[in-house]
This record gives sequence, C-alpha cells and structure tokens, in this order.
Amino acid sequence: GDAVDFCVPTGNFGDILAGYYAKQMGLPVGRLVCASNKNNVLTDFLTTGTYDARRTFYKTTSPSMDILISSNLERLLFFASDFDDRMVAELMAKLNGEGSYKVASDVFAKIAADFDAGCCDDEHAAETIHRLWTEEKYLCDTHTAVAVRVYEDYRARTGDETPTVIASTASPFKFCRAVIEALGGTLEKDDVTQLDVLTGLTGVPAPAPLAALAGKTPRFDRVVDKADILSTVGLLKDL
Repeated sequence: GDAVDFCVPTGNFGDILAGYYAKQMGLPVGRLVCASNKNNVLTDFLTTGTYDARRTFYKTTSPSMDILISSNLERLLFFASDFDDRMVAELMAKLNGEGSYKVASDVFAKIAADFDAGCCDDEHAAETIHRLWTEEKYLCDTHTAVAVRVYEDYRARTGDETPTVIASTASPFKFCRAVIEALGGTLEKDDVTQLDVLTGLTGVPAPAPLAALAGKTPRFDRVVDKADILSTVGLLKDL
C-alpha cells in the first residue's frame, strides 16, 4: 500500500494523465514525473505555471514526444480547477489566439502537488542508451532513455528515493538508427535490414511483428507536400 512514483516520457500528456486519474481513483501514487525531450514546453509549464508554445519546434530522436500543443493537458486543468470548464475554455482560447497562457496560483499549486518535470536532449538520451546497455544489458528506446535520464536528474535534485516505475513506452527496434548510433554502430541502409544490424550489435532478437516485415512490398508510397494536403484530401474524397 505504500505509494510509488512514476516517471513517464510524454509529449501529449496522455499516459501520465492516466496515472493522475488512477491516483484520484485510489492507486497509491506519489509523484508523477513528466519527462520531455528538447521540446520541453511541458517541463516549463509544470515548473512555472505558464504554457508557452511560441518556441522553436525540434525534430528529435524521440519523435512521439515532438509536440508543442499537448492536447491532454486541458483535462488536467479541468480537474485541478475543480471542474471550471469556463476557465479552461478561456485558457485554451488564449493558447489558440496568443500562443500562451498562465494558470492561477491556486490551480498551479494543486498541479505542483502531484507533478514534477524535467527534460533531456538527444545527446543525453544517447548517452543513457549506451550506459544502460553497457552496465545493465538493458536495451531501451529513445523515449525510455529520456525518462531514465529525467528520473535520475529528479532524484539527484530532490533526494527523493521513493521506489519509482519508469514507463518504457516503445521497442528500441522501432527507432533502430538512433539506438544503433547510440551504441556506436553504423547503418548503411535505412530499411528493414536495420533490425538485423541492431540484433547483430546486441544479440537481442527483433520483435516478431517487426521482423515479419522483411521481404514485404510497401503498400503505401505516396508522399504529399504540406501545401497539397487539403487538395489531395478533396481528390481522395471524390474518388
């Protein structure tokens, strides 16, 4: 029954919000540590109470977290404000119109009571992947590496040694290039053969569903420029 902490890599605030809901329902959860990559808008919000999306967008090695507008965050605001839907609507309107908003101090205090946050760039994520494999023979993906590094920084900063669950959210074989390079390997071809390269480096077999892609013919190969998306959608609709 003792509370445990959770560290979750996230960009859209979905998995960690589920943890918050579980805590409200009675699961013994202590701190929820939000781990972001270089797109650290959530880190800044959970540290200051100000959400500011007016910043550079980075394409990182943890692409599922490459997000500047975290759509699930408004659900947290709804709960932390005692279900003040009008206030949440006003904040979302400010975000859409001005690109930023600041929550009231009492709302932020409730959020800060449950959440902590940190961020990790690609370089430190790669270092973490390499270290975990070298020292523990644990092969992790880029998103998990972000969470591990953020948790280590959190523990060093706070001294909190509460047992913690780090959410490992993806297979390293989904992000072969970044993981291979972190381990000191190289890739010659950017295709399904990279699964074999990672297995050759580590001895870890690729997940069966991914390995089964070898030899398959791509079904979808059309690339549409951003400027042509709407006209393409209209064309497909007519078909």
